[in-house]
Formats: sequence, structure tokens, C-alpha cells
Amino acid sequence: MGLLFEDQDYSSIVADDNVVDGEKKRLKRDQWSNQFEFFLTTLGYAVGLGNVWRFPYLCYRNGGGAFLVPYFICLLVTGIPVFYMEVAFGQFASLGPLKIWSVNPCFKGIGMTFVVFSAITSIYYNMVIAYCFRYLYASMTSDLPWESCDNDWNTCECRVGTGNSSYINLRNATILKCGMSFFSNEVLQLSGGIGEVGTLVGPIVICYLVTWIIVFLVLIKGVKSLGKVMYFTAIFPYVLLTALLVRGLTLDGHYEGIMFYLKPEWEEIKKPKVWRDAAAQIFYSLSTCSGGMITMASFNRFNNNVLRDSLLVPIINCLTSFYAGFVIFSILGFMAHSTGQAVKDGPGLTFIVYPEAVSHMPVSTLWAILFFFMMVCLGLSSQFSIVETLITSICDEIPYVFNTKLKVFLFRFGVCASGFFIGLIMATQGGHYLFNLVDNSLGGFPVLIIGLFECIVIFYIYGIGRFYEDINMMIGGGFSEKLNNILKYVYFGPMWALFTPACIGLVTVLGFVEYEAVTLGDYHYPPWGDGITWIFIIMPIAFTLGWFLYYSCRNGFGRLIRESMAPKDDWGPALKENRTGRYCD
Repeated sequence: MGLLFEDQDYSSIVADDNVVDGEKKRLKRDQWSNQFEFFLTTLGYAVGLGNVWRFPYLCYRNGGGAFLVPYFICLLVTGIPVFYMEVAFGQFASLGPLKIWSVNPCFKGIGMTFVVFSAITSIYYNMVIAYCFRYLYASMTSDLPWESCDNDWNTCECRVGTGNSSYINLRNATILKCGMSFFSNEVLQLSGGIGEVGTLVGPIVICYLVTWIIVFLVLIKGVKSLGKVMYFTAIFPYVLLTALLVRGLTLDGHYEGIMFYLKPEWEEIKKPKVWRDAAAQIFYSLSTCSGGMITMASFNRFNNNVLRDSLLVPIINCLTSFYAGFVIFSILGFMAHSTGQAVKDGPGLTFIVYPEAVSHMPVSTLWAILFFFMMVCLGLSSQFSIVETLITSICDEIPYVFNTKLKVFLFRFGVCASGFFIGLIMATQGGHYLFNLVDNSLGGFPVLIIGLFECIVIFYIYGIGRFYEDINMMIGGGFSEKLNNILKYVYFGPMWALFTPACIGLVTVLGFVEYEAVTLGDYHYPPWGDGITWIFIIMPIAFTLGWFLYYSCRNGFGRLIRESMAPKDDWGPALKENRTGRYCD
């Protein structure tokens, strides 16, 4: 087992700062081998499945090219400022998202929310990757299984619409049934509802196990092994995206599809819902407010140019979403030209619409393999960081427990094994209902609420001036510090002081006003299913305020409240002769 750790620098053991007399020890904290590995890891963490399956759908639903206006405005107002805050915060303290709240122990509940959400996200996000593996395996055949309806798992008539090369109406197109039947009846073996758990779906269980094994092997050495793998998983998807785009541009109907993507419907941006979707997608896409960016930055060298990375990663990430839109809509334009296929959101776009489109291409097997291999790489590049966030948070919090290489190894194995066994509930016939519920519940209100709490604590309680001094201490002079100080007054300062918190707060309120219960197609969840959504929404508030009250009362806040509410010493009858009994001097 020693070979697993031979590259890690654990030759020195250091005392934990919070342990008395140095009796308890912890292992020396890892660092990235070079800063390019950090850049690739944060880019891979940010660029994930949402760039391909969610962003194109949001453009379709919210006015086409008009949606790009609120999207990039939200990038400038909320995305980059929050990303910069988290990366600088983690790099300065070199601590995980739980231990780092020594900056303000009263708000450690925010870190607890990070840990809990990272654990939940790692379980359901790996299920998405398992679906991709299932389709990748199914694609390795000369005839794609969803090309025809002559299968045991088909339960409805397949209908192929006819397209018109001169006019493509994506909004009113007909939905094909072959891909839907394959996804629902063969891949998921879907039951009648969330209350009908059913049995485990064998192929999904195997694919889910494979994903957790890959995650464990990649994270076996922490950031030392993670950084090396990201050279492939963060870069190769761009190669595949480009190959798919080139292929899409050679297909009939691609122009109409791209024009549908880019043509703006300006009246749509007047709707609050469009701005809410844009802000939520920025947080979802950049993977902020989940503790991951704090974790990845905590492994940086102290003097890393945090400003450079915090500008490049969000911009590249959002441009990747924009680029992926061309890939998806060039194919969907061909789909509409050939069959009249509709656009679907989330898993529907990835596992129903796109496979159907690929099945109508020449050499369909090749393009199906390339697409789902790209989706696997995108998913894993994000999943590695999600799981590492969970592991780092706990190891930083109780470092004296994980003070040997063997203990760290066993803990990493335990986290992955636990994630697999807990996630098996989503590998059942009714598990996709729970998966969809978790997927829709975690990416909206909870992230916005956590982001708002972060901004309040760091910008208003810790202080923007003090935070900027910390950043300049890391940058260490020169052009970067001058640029950072200029941006303090013309960009980051105003954003952090007013516009970013105000925008997050406004979008959160709009979200509550326009709240709609989660559905899965035509299926409506029972009231207790909707209750699970509200548990996720309330959880950040409960953890944050609950810990605040506990910590404050434990450290004298209760006594202070009692004293402030007690009568003053001079309280009593105004005249001295009336002061008798307990009012006597």
C-alpha cells in the first residue's frame, strides 16, 4: 500500500493549531504540483454536464439569443465577484469549507451546509455519469438500440414527424417515442411513481459502481492524483465538442437550428423569470456556493495570482456554455429537419433528444460513442472535485484523527463506498423520481441562499477593506496588485458592497414568488415529495441560524441577552423614602 502514497510529501508531521501541547498531530497539507493543474481542475469543476444539457434549453425557453443578455450580465454582477471571493477566501486560509469558518465561528453553519450538500450532490451526480456509461455501452453496436421500436421494451407507437428545410418550428415539434421508450423502459425500467421503489436495475447498479471506483482511484492521492487526471478530463471534452460541432455544421437544417438558438426575442427579457433562470444558471454552472472552489483554492500556494484565475475560469466556463449551444442546436436543427423533434430539458436533452438525433446521422454509432464519452468526461471532471470537497472538509476539521497515510486512504475508500451504497436507492425502478427531485431542488434556492449568507459574512461582517488587504498580501505587489486595486474601485468594490448581494437577494425573492412544484414530465409528485424540496430549501437557513444560536448561547450570548433585558441598578421608586424591601440601597 505504500506505493499508493509514494509521491505524497508526508515526510513531516505538523501540529494542529487547535491542539494543546502538540500531543495530537496531523499530516502536512498537500499542494498542487503546479498552478496549471489548479486552473484545469477549477475549469473542469465548473464546466460540467450543465453546460451541455441545461444552458441550451434555457436559451430555447427564454427568448433564444435574448437570454444571453441577462446571462452575461449576471456573470458580471454575481458570477465573477462570488467566484473571486471564494477562490481568494480558500487560498488565503488554506483550509477546507468547514474549518475555514474560523474567520467567524458564529457562521460555521454555512460550512456545514457545504459538507451536507457536497455529500448529497456526489451521490446523485454520480448517477448521471452512470446513465452516461449505460448509454456509452449501449452505443457500442452497429445498430443503436433506440433507432427502432421493434423491441420488447417499446410500449407505445413510434411516430416520426416530417421536417421542412425551409421552416423549422422547434417549439411545436413532435416528440419521438423510440428514445423515450428506451430511456424510461429499458435504461431506467421506470415504475409508476416515487412511492413505487421496485427492484434494483442491474445495468445501472454496475455502471454506478464503475463510476465510484473511478472516483476512488483518481482521488486516492488527493490533489496529487486529481491534478494529473484533469489534463485529460478537462481538455478532451473540448476536442469532442469541436468534432461534434464540425459534424453538425455539415448536416441539413443546421443553419435553422443555430438561428433559432441565436435569434433574440427581446420581449422575453422583460420577464423576471428569465433573469432568475440566468442568475441560477450562473451559480449552477460556475459551481460556486457549494464549497468546491474554496477547497480547490485551499491547495494553492499562498502567492498564486488569484485575480488572474478568478477572471479566466468564469469567462471560459460561460463561453463554453455558449459554444456548446452551437453544438446542440446544429444537431437539433438537423433533427427538426428530419423528424420534427422537440427540445427537452436536463436528462431529456441528453438521453432522449440527442440520441435520437445521432441515430439519424451517417455512422451513427461513432457519433453516439463520442457524445457519451464526452458526457462521461464532463461529469467526472466535476465529480472529482465534489467528492474531494467532502473529504477535505472532514479531514481539515479533525486533522488529528487522519494523522497517518493509512487512515486517509481508508477514509477516502469509506466515503466512496458509502456514496455507492446510499445511492443505490436511485438505481431502483422508482429511483429516477428521487433523482429528479434532488437534481431540481439543489440547484436553485439553496445555492442562492448560501451565496447570500457568504456575501453578508465576508463583505459586511469581516469587511471588504480587510478582505482586499488579504488578497493584496497574496498577490504580493507588481502589476497584479495595481490592477487589483483599480478593480477594487471600478468593479469588485461596488459589486461586493451593493450589487452582488442585492442581485442575489432579489433573484431569491423572485424565485419564491414564482415557485412551482417539481414535476417529471406529466408526473406530479405527492405532497410529501414536494416537502423534500422544501427541506433542501430550508436546510441552509436551518444550519446557518441553528449553529449561530447554539454557538452564541454557548459563548455567553444568552447571558448578555439576560443582562441587557434586566432592570438597571437605579430602577425602582423615584423617591428615596419609597425605596423599601429589595429596593433599599
